Amino acid sequence: MQLSLSFIIPVYNRPNEIEELLQSFAKLEKTSEFEIVIVEDGSTDSSKNIVNKYNSQLNISYYYKENSGPGDSRNYGMQKAKGNYFIILDSDCILPKQYISKVEKYLNMNYVDCFGGPDAAHTSFSNLQKAINFSMTSFITTGGIRGNKNSIDKFQPRSFNMGLSKKAFETTGGFGRIHPGEDPDLSIRLWNLGFDTAFLESAYVYHKRRISWSKFYTQVNKFGMVRPILNKWHPETKKLTYWFPAIFTLGVVLSILLIFVNVLLPLYLILGYYVLAFIMACIQTKNVVVAFKSLIAITIQFFGYGIGFLKSTIFIGVLNRNPEQQFPKLFFKSK
Repeated sequence: MQLSLSFIIPVYNRPNEIEELLQSFAKLEKTSEFEIVIVEDGSTDSSKNIVNKYNSQLNISYYYKENSGPGDSRNYGMQKAKGNYFIILDSDCILPKQYISKVEKYLNMNYVDCFGGPDAAHTSFSNLQKAINFSMTSFITTGGIRGNKNSIDKFQPRSFNMGLSKKAFETTGGFGRIHPGEDPDLSIRLWNLGFDTAFLESAYVYHKRRISWSKFYTQVNKFGMVRPILNKWHPETKKLTYWFPAIFTLGVVLSILLIFVNVLLPLYLILGYYVLAFIMACIQTKNVVVAFKSLIAITIQFFGYGIGFLKSTIFIGVLNRNPEQQFPKLFFKSK
């Protein structure tokens, strides 16, 4: 099949991010023609003027629609796109110059209907962004749960950097209304319909993650709440590893309580983990400040995800509540 790529990018009140992303598109290594579809998801701070600046350099289509969430906006963009293979990006991503050539080379040699690529921290990112990137991608944190080329489990692509064939989109109907969690839900439905997913290591993006510590906690807390919902919808995908952040959270609390009865081994084990994480962060980022902040990011990530997971497990898994009624903020309304 001759590949015809369409990039699908939803945006919500982030014109500056779109400009950085389009700048990186303009610097890509020359390859085959491609299309960029920008979907403005009900923004009050429009990206239209930014997009117009690049119309002469890039093949861009711009659409404005009422706010209905990133999943529905991606579906909207894929419905409008002219290509036969869609690449979905978040607006806070930046592409390295070899991105398209890596994608095309892989798909021409090992065609798959859905792939996911990793994210990385650019040298220009802030120390906070680099610390959160380490926490989100390291195999010793929940980054290891996602799966990768060495994983014994199937890889669940994430929609900040995800490829999807037109055939797979039309067969599945695309993303659902849950958010976050719409991307693993789509991956599982793809598997159930006989499609394969793959991890494309060389097709990485720089993912800015423009968030504060409080916003980071909110994000990972939602990730934790979503997982028991996905387990209920797709019980065949349940894994013990999804419990790790909750177990870690409970372990930290227990280790602190055990100090009062002079039992210190659990505390030493946890401190040993943090020492290992600090060393790994130092080696990877080559920055002591980032390494220290990575420990904060890891703590927020584990506690945020773990608390959300435990809360959702009680309401969804034990009490059998309706997910949308119990957690309405995790679902966008249908348009």
